[in-house]
Amino acid sequence: MPAFDPHAALCSLMSEYSARAHAIRQDLARTHSADFAEQAQQRQNDEVLEALLAEAEAALRQVGLAKLRLADGQYGLCLRCGEAISPARLQVMPAAEFCLACADRVEPR
Repeated sequence: MPAFDPHAALCSLMSEYSARAHAIRQDLARTHSADFAEQAQQRQNDEVLEALLAEAEAALRQVGLAKLRLADGQYGLCLRCGEAISPARLQVMPAAEFCLACADRVEPR
């Protein structure tokens, strides 16, 4: 198993979320049907797409902040307690801001 490279993992996530956001923006920019019933369905779909876009943009911000922490030498430290975030958690969630104990207290389930 190759060693975990946080820079590569964060860049990969940034690329993935950027591509996702771009694709959603393209879908939202399409024209709607002239048929009223079809247009109503398309507008409902747009609401879902807007929610997905908001999630992708939030994830992009989180990855950007993780990249800043990496550049500052603060990557892998919990923002709440200051303790190290476990390497296993960072491998699964490279942009993690909190150790597992603090995440249980601050992140809604």
